[in-house]
Amino acid sequence: MVDKLSSALVLFSGGQDSTTCLYWAQKYFKKVEALGFRYGQKHEVELLQAKSIADQAGVPLKIIDISGMLAGSALTEHDKDVSAQHELSPNLPASFVPGRNAVFLTIAASYAFTKNISDLVGGMCQTDYSGYPDCRRVFIDSLQTTMSLALDKDIRIHTPLMYLTKAETWKMANDLGVLEVVRDYSHTDYNGDRTTYNEWGYGKLDNPASILRAKGYEEAKLNGWLN
Repeated sequence: MVDKLSSALVLFSGGQDSTTCLYWAQKYFKKVEALGFRYGQKHEVELLQAKSIADQAGVPLKIIDISGMLAGSALTEHDKDVSAQHELSPNLPASFVPGRNAVFLTIAASYAFTKNISDLVGGMCQTDYSGYPDCRRVFIDSLQTTMSLALDKDIRIHTPLMYLTKAETWKMANDLGVLEVVRDYSHTDYNGDRTTYNEWGYGKLDNPASILRAKGYEEAKLNGWLN
């Protein structure tokens, strides 16, 4: 029997990683709420999927609109190629949204404070990540310290996928008993495609997010991790 903690707020996009984290949080916390962001993302369909998943999980979801706050990314400037290099930094992918996780986590910590919630849960991962510096645990630790100081309250940011490969994330979904939910309802495709259904879910292999998702699923299947 898991000795559950009190409450958690999940940063929830409706993607594979945050969906897995939502159900992980339900396993370890007595009460779970979810927070999503509309920031002008090319794949805004993910928010429709987030609502559907949250309803299935029985988790209240709040969407905050910060459209126009974030820029400099192929995800917010829809004419750009999400598979290219970032025009301002060739070491980063075009899909990198400068400051996104810093903004999301800061707003989430502030919102959680009003709910008397100290635990945040996010799907950041530095093992199979797309080259995003704000997905590293060293950044998360730094912001955790900063927000704890800012709010004069201990803030804990949980990142259950931080050191997992995408295949291991699929395994976690399977172990949590939500493989079908993650596969069929979560949305990852950067171009917003939900017309093409594959063994690994909806999307096309014309963008890095779908390619990573598909490769992870195939690896997990080959390892015998999926029922």
